[in-house]
Amino acid sequence: MTLMDAVLFAPIAALISLGPGPNNFCALNNGINYGFRAALLATFGRLAAFAIFLFISAVGLGAMLLASETAFTIIKWVGAAYLVYLGIKTWRSTSFSGLQLSDEEPLQRQPVKAPIARLMLNEFLIGISNPKAILLFAAIFPQFIKPDQPAAEQFLYLGSTYLLAELCVATFTYALFGMQIRRLVRSRKGISRLNKGAGAFFVGAGGLMLGVNNR
Repeated sequence: MTLMDAVLFAPIAALISLGPGPNNFCALNNGINYGFRAALLATFGRLAAFAIFLFISAVGLGAMLLASETAFTIIKWVGAAYLVYLGIKTWRSTSFSGLQLSDEEPLQRQPVKAPIARLMLNEFLIGISNPKAILLFAAIFPQFIKPDQPAAEQFLYLGSTYLLAELCVATFTYALFGMQIRRLVRSRKGISRLNKGAGAFFVGAGGLMLGVNNR
């Protein structure tokens, strides 16, 4: 496999990355609440999770994981439970980074340090417990591997291309869109609606995750 093969794979990787899902919505939510820089840094948590899946797929463990109904089910339920937890937490939240709320005065923007480590951990946990990611790397990814060439080198090229696509899509699409939504917030009620909408999505994503199967 050559660098040109990886370049040709890039549009496919971008299309896969663009699909709406828990991690991309997490980037959107981070962009809304904490701004572009925080959302960008948080995305590296997701990339770490996907890099692990790439590794286990490259050494053949991904297929074994898909074949184990018990292991797949455990991952599915853990991921769904975590998304529901995030959803409830977000729904109940009344905070919004960078805004000083007052019932009598207009909203004032204040510099607030984003909890980068926690945001990265959220992205990592969502990614590592998402069975769709397992399906992608263990079932779909190998279809692009040429059997007459070294598999490790191909996984390196294709994996690096995909991770780069994830980074670009998460930050320059979802995080930036989140920042645009952030600018529309003008009241405490608007913040409440955003948090409830985000919370409902995470809970819904958790429910949909339970419908993912390996058959």
